[in-house]
Amino acid sequence: MAASVSHLNFRKSSYSNPSNCVEFADAGEGTAAVRDSQNPQQGHFLLPGREWSALLGAVRLE
Repeated sequence: MAASVSHLNFRKSSYSNPSNCVEFADAGEGTAAVRDSQNPQQGHFLLPGREWSALLGAVRLE
């Protein structure tokens, strides 16, 4: 299914600021991995393509 964590290339969101940072990575097969850049050791969660698209659409409306 998704790539192993060691192969994920996390990128910081261009909308992040020092107190509210989010990183995301392409986890393969349309899935996105999302984590808190200030606490990457706490892991990440995976969003399938449909849910990732819905999240991005909702955030863009803000």
